[in-house]
Order: sequence, then structure tokens, then C-alpha cells
Amino acid sequence: MSQTSSSPKGADGSAPFELHYFPPDPDLAEMVSSFYIARINMPRFDEYERADRPQFRFMTVADGEYIFADGNHSPACRANIVGPTSGRVRAIANGPTAMFGFGMLPAGWAALMGDDADKLTDDAMDAADLFGPWIDEVAAALEQADTAEEKLVIGNNFAREVLTRGETAPMWFIRTVDEWLTATPSPQVPALVEATGMSIRSVERMTKHYYGLSPRMLARKYRAVRAASALARGEGLDAAQLGDAFYDQSHLIREIKRFAGATPGQLGNPTLYTQATTTGRKQLAGKVSPIVSET
Repeated sequence: MSQTSSSPKGADGSAPFELHYFPPDPDLAEMVSSFYIARINMPRFDEYERADRPQFRFMTVADGEYIFADGNHSPACRANIVGPTSGRVRAIANGPTAMFGFGMLPAGWAALMGDDADKLTDDAMDAADLFGPWIDEVAAALEQADTAEEKLVIGNNFAREVLTRGETAPMWFIRTVDEWLTATPSPQVPALVEATGMSIRSVERMTKHYYGLSPRMLARKYRAVRAASALARGEGLDAAQLGDAFYDQSHLIREIKRFAGATPGQLGNPTLYTQATTTGRKQLAGKVSPIVSET
């Protein structure tokens, strides 16, 4: 079953924005974070997406762009591969459009991109450049599918097909990093080095390759988006075990704005998109990894 968040009805009776989340099939659980279907029924969508894991996205109308934290611009394509991000991303879509996509966990990202996994941080590419005309056939099949269930069959089979072309990730390392990120409110790099038994240089090299960021930046990103998600859901930071994760209020504001694109005050009255994203992911708890449902 899907987990759904949608906006109030528009003037014509349709929702201007609607978002549905779905867990992946069990055999994809270590590679895919979740699938999602979004429908944007408005002239222009212009929102900040929080720093996130890599995404594979199909759009029915590809008229827009992504603006990354470092100022890099990338056009929206019919099939986009969006790399891991180190900060908020401004996503713009012109005209009504529908989207089908899925997030990739580190093992899935490495399986898709192989040696290039660490080269697309804060960037996006046209999936046709990687797969050729075949990707348009997949996009057409998704557009022609009448139901979410049909789209999910296509999406899960597509993920199985493409998340095998790169490399097999060292799951022991990924599980160690994920445990490090979720075990404490403010993960410390020396604890990760100790847990892996590797040198700091080796740990940095591997986190950059599989997660797109250094350990320190990865810890800051996860801490901030976890806090932002809790605030957008109306939960206090103490309830989310994040009360002592930031030095002071100014530190909290800076970090959340950098990684989530909004201040804590703004998250207290979240946009429809932010509310749909945070609520939808939270509702997947128990069906996906906590590193997905809590952010």
C-alpha cells in the first residue's frame, strides 16, 4: 500500500500537489530507499528540496531545472539521475507534470554508477546519456501505466535491471556507516574510524564514493535533515532525541537552513511539499530503513 500526502483541493477539484511513497520490493531493500509518485497540477513548482540521497526520476513534462547548493544548474530531463547532495536544492518545474522516481541507497548508487559514483555529487545528468533510447521506452511505459500498482511493477523491474551495471558495494561498510549515523544525535568521525578499523583516509575515501560526502559532512547532513523532518512533522527536537545535537539556537538555524532550505520557524508552518515529504517518509517506518523514514 502507498503512503500518501496531498494538498487541499484546487479550484477545479483536483489537488495542486500530491505525493505517494511506496517501499521497494524486499530484494531491493538494500539498494532502493523508496519509490514515489508525484503529481504537480500548478503552473510552476518552485521549492527547496532538502539535502538527500541520489534519485532516479522520470517526468512527463521536463521543463525546469535543479539549482544545487554550490550554484550549479542542471536542466530537468524526461529521465534524470540526480546525485547525492551536500545542501538544499532548488527544484523548479514549469507547467503541470507527473513524476515517478526512487531514491538510491549507497549500494544501489554504486551498482548504478560504478567508478563514477563519487563524481555526481551536487549535480544531475540525463539518463539517456547513460542508457540511450531505451530509457525513453521505460518513460513511455510508466506514463501509459494506468495505476500505481502497474507503475510499481515497472519501477521495481527497472531498478533490478539498472542497479546491476556498476559495482557490488561492501555491505559491511555501509551497514557500519548507517549504524553510526543513527546511533547518536550527533555522530563523531573518530567513532566511525574506530568502528571500521580503517584509517581516516580510507574511511573518507569510501564515504565519498558511496555516500558522496566526507564523514564529517555526512554527519552534519544527516543530523540537520533529521532535525528538519522532526520540526516539519510538529515534533520537538527532544522527542526526536536531538535536543543536544546543536551547540545553540544559531547553530541549529544555520545548519537546518543550509541542509533543508528553511529555518526552524518556517518548518513550523511547512510548505505543502515539505509536509508531504516528511510525513510520507515517516509513514514508511518499519517498511524501510530508519535512515530513510526519519529523514
